[in-house]
Amino acid sequence: MKTVNPDDAAQQQFIQADVDRKPIIMVNLLRFRDLADYGGGGPAISGREAYNRYARGVLPLLWETGGQLLWQGHVRTTFIAPDGECWDEAALVYYPSRAAFIRMVTSAPYQEVMKHRTAALDDSRLIETRTRRLPKAILGVARGVVRLKGLVWPRLE
Repeated sequence: MKTVNPDDAAQQQFIQADVDRKPIIMVNLLRFRDLADYGGGGPAISGREAYNRYARGVLPLLWETGGQLLWQGHVRTTFIAPDGECWDEAALVYYPSRAAFIRMVTSAPYQEVMKHRTAALDDSRLIETRTRRLPKAILGVARGVVRLKGLVWPRLE
């Protein structure tokens, strides 16, 4: 099922559910339209260009929340997925809390720039994740094992 924006019920459920102050990372999976769809009144541009307009408008709003784009990349292939499921781009976006994310997406400036996202996308997924902190001792041991392994066994090319 193609989904670009949440329906009203899903949006209300997300806003009212367990809003806390813990950091989140939103996983974004994006499939662009060949041509952006502004409902007959917009520019004749590609979906990717419309999404770039969204990104230029949303980045300052993201930074105002204390958030940041952690990583973004073009999808080359999907190794494990249902038949026919494919994505053009994936991104990881950090927010200091769910409350910060909600504050951004419900703001008037975001509502204005969101038209470019809606016009750009044929399908999308937005998945909220919470980071899991590992004790520093475990991370230190893991780094040591990786370094030792690199000295003992050559890397595969």
